[in-house]
Formats: sequence, structure tokens, C-alpha cells
Amino acid sequence: MSDESTENHGTAEASPDGDVSGNENTMVKGGDENEDADNAESLDEDGQDAAAETVSLAERVAEYDETLAEEVASLKSEHDEQRDRIDELEGALKRSKADFENYKKRAKKREQQIRERATEDFVNRIVGVRDNLVRALEQDSDADIRPGIESTLDEFDRVLEDENVTVIDPEQGNNVDPAKHEVLMRVDAELPEGTVAEVFQQGYQMAGAVIQEAQITVSTGATATEEDGDDDDSQNVDCTEEDMENTEADSE
Repeated sequence: MSDESTENHGTAEASPDGDVSGNENTMVKGGDENEDADNAESLDEDGQDAAAETVSLAERVAEYDETLAEEVASLKSEHDEQRDRIDELEGALKRSKADFENYKKRAKKREQQIRERATEDFVNRIVGVRDNLVRALEQDSDADIRPGIESTLDEFDRVLEDENVTVIDPEQGNNVDPAKHEVLMRVDAELPEGTVAEVFQQGYQMAGAVIQEAQITVSTGATATEEDGDDDDSQNVDCTEEDMENTEADSE
């Protein structure tokens, strides 16, 4: 038994060609691992060279079909041109947006300057009116300042006229205009019913638009009706007395 085991063991380890068959599986396994490592390294290299392979795509296609390779190269060139054009347009758009923002800022600043200058021009003309009022108040208390006040008012009206401002000043008896008149109350007055009785405060309009309504009172027409009734009553009384005198004369 011992000799046969030894013999069999020796046969398992050695072959007639002198190779060690017992280590065959180990060698095959080791070879597979080396092959896997080589494949992994190959994949890494393929990933790193992906761009290079893309660039040389036309060259690889040319190995099979030169016409197709030319088309591929043409498409790639066109793609590159379009990509450059897109980059150019994106840059132009960004510059246009920046220019537009700057334009809006300049326009807003200019609008503000125009508005300030317009106010400045008006103030320069209105301060003269104030100076005249100050000089009128600086006169002696017993001085007649009415002429100076009237002159100042005329100057102020000229300033308003230059600004296209007109005064709303209805007269008594005028019809009420709801667009220009603010009715404060209705009063008894010797005026037709529904007409302007008195103006409490003048109004103003600028370029046809009312900026302040004139404050007025409106007549009810009651006083005129009562006076008409009183006159009729007095005439009736006079007629009655005259009739009585005529009656007494006739009786005598």
C-alpha cells in the first residue's frame, strides 16, 4: 500500500514530459489574474485616450472608407465652427445685456436731471415773487401795501401762465360745472336755482386738467320765489283796500 501510494503520488506530480501537473490549476488561475489586470489597465488607457480617439475618428474611418472619413472630418469641422459661433453669440448677448443695463441707468439719471432742472427753473422764477412779498411785509405797519401786493399777484399770475396754469373763478349766476366746481352747500339767494351763489376759493387747471376745484355755494332760488310771492300779496292787499273805498263811495 505504501509503495503504491508513493507511486501514485509521484505520478500525480510528474508527467512523462517532466511538467508538474499538480500546479497546472494554480498556473492557469495566476494567468487569468494577470490577464484581468492587463484588461483593466487597457480600459484605463482607453478612458484616458477617449479624446484622442475622438480626434482620430476620421483617421480610423479612413482605414475602411476614405469618402466616409472626409464626411466625418467635414461634420467635425462644421461642429467646431458652430460651437465657436455659439460661444461668440453668447458673449455678444452678455455684452448686450450689460450695455442695456448701463443704458437704463444713464436714462434714469438723465430723466432725474431733467426733472431737477425743470424744478430749478420754476423755483428761480417763483423766488422773485417771494422776495416781493418779503419787501411788502418789511414796510411800516401804517404803510399802504395793497399796491405792492397787487403787483406781486400780477407777477405770480404771469409765472402760472408760463406754466400753462389758469384760474377757475366762476361768477355769480353761472351754471355749476361738476368737473370744475366743488359744491359746499346750498343757500337761499336772489339767483336762479342751481346756479353759483358765491365763490369761497378759486380753482386751478393746468393744460386743460383740473388740479384744484373751485369751492362754491349754490343758490336754492328760495329767496327770489318768496319775494315774488310777497309782491303778489301786496298787490292783492292794495286791490282789496281800493275795492273797499270804492264800495264805501258807492254806498254814500
